[in-house]
Amino acid sequence: MSKVKIIPELRFPEFEKDGEWEINEFGELINILADFTANGSFASLKENVTYYSSEEYAVLVRTTDLDKKIFTPARFTDKRGYEFLSKTSLFGNEIVMANVGSIGKVFRVPNYDKPMTLAPNTYVLKFNDFVDEDFIYQLMLRAEFEKKLLSMVGSSTLMAINKSNLRSIKVSIPAKIEQQKIASCLSFLDEIIATHSQKLNLLKDHKKGLMQNLFPQEGEKVPKYRFKEFENDGEWVEKKLNYYLELLTDFEANGSFADVKANVNVFDEPNYAWYVRATDLEKESNSDSIKYVDEHSYNFLNKTKLLGGELLITKRGEIGKVYMYKPFKELPATVAPNLYLLKLNEKAEPKFFYFHFTNTIGNQSLKRLNASSTIGALYKDDVKNISVFVPSLKEQQKIASCLSSLDALITAQAEKIEQLKLHKTGLMQGLFPKIEI
Repeated sequence: MSKVKIIPELRFPEFEKDGEWEINEFGELINILADFTANGSFASLKENVTYYSSEEYAVLVRTTDLDKKIFTPARFTDKRGYEFLSKTSLFGNEIVMANVGSIGKVFRVPNYDKPMTLAPNTYVLKFNDFVDEDFIYQLMLRAEFEKKLLSMVGSSTLMAINKSNLRSIKVSIPAKIEQQKIASCLSFLDEIIATHSQKLNLLKDHKKGLMQNLFPQEGEKVPKYRFKEFENDGEWVEKKLNYYLELLTDFEANGSFADVKANVNVFDEPNYAWYVRATDLEKESNSDSIKYVDEHSYNFLNKTKLLGGELLITKRGEIGKVYMYKPFKELPATVAPNLYLLKLNEKAEPKFFYFHFTNTIGNQSLKRLNASSTIGALYKDDVKNISVFVPSLKEQQKIASCLSSLDALITAQAEKIEQLKLHKTGLMQGLFPKIEI
């Protein structure tokens, strides 16, 4: 162990007089660092291990499956293969690391009701007795650790983490009792985040089920569930979408290709107006990746200015994805190419139509247009002629209000989770030394 020592900015009171953390090579902490090939040569593995995509005797644990909200295994092997892979059997709670794809991303193996063993392109790490594995797991989640790993990958011609390189990474650790205290604090925060994430998923599932009941199913003219005041209002009326349209336009309506090229300037840095693209709406990020236009460009694109509440439908690429525009940072906004802008008339509640087209039945009507498109584009006439079953304006508004309230709960819950994650990130920055080793 090195004699160089460091101290974190934030420390629990009982450890303030315990001295400084010690710097170690990562390999000094490791008891086992193994991968799939620890079980034998490539030829023997090929001969003895058979892969299955349907359930078999044992699960081949892959980091791609661990990276899902719920661990859903997709690769299996039979009993013979599992027994051959005995050196990398997993029993739950082990630390595993991706060695392809999201290189260096780490996970804890969950408990599962089938035997488990390590899949190819993944490392399993076990540590010596003086190390708390929960602490090490939190240490490996830090951006600084990932940065060191990626710097090693950058120098690799195989785009993988070499075991000797992984072992050579320098890390600082305190005594085991302090490791346990830090791990307990951060793990408790992880549990809170997981609980709130489960609540978010339940809200999303509730909304999905509610939407299926608030809109008529295929072949039906009334929904399964109806608000009491509308129970005697009769069947919903089938109309073409054009009946409810005030305006259907797109970027190309602003002028010829030459005129647009001469008058529209797009910027990566903040400018006068947001240049709204489907990629930004899909991520709901409103992040640094968005594009802007200057005031002259915005005024030139006057036919596709956005004020809020308009529907936007993708007309190329993944055709028929529907979004409702919400003003962003109080900036003016205009529509980029590959989107249709729909403004609805006084007979329509825009949010009702948004929920209709994001519901299963409404979304299928758009997917059918996608499937029938021979050139990978959606025409205006196709959009105008979509058939929709619609109730009275008051019932539209009631449905929209109900689902909007649920959306507000979902948004608030997602924001709470992000705040907890930010709190954890800040806490980790304080609980671990900042010094670069």
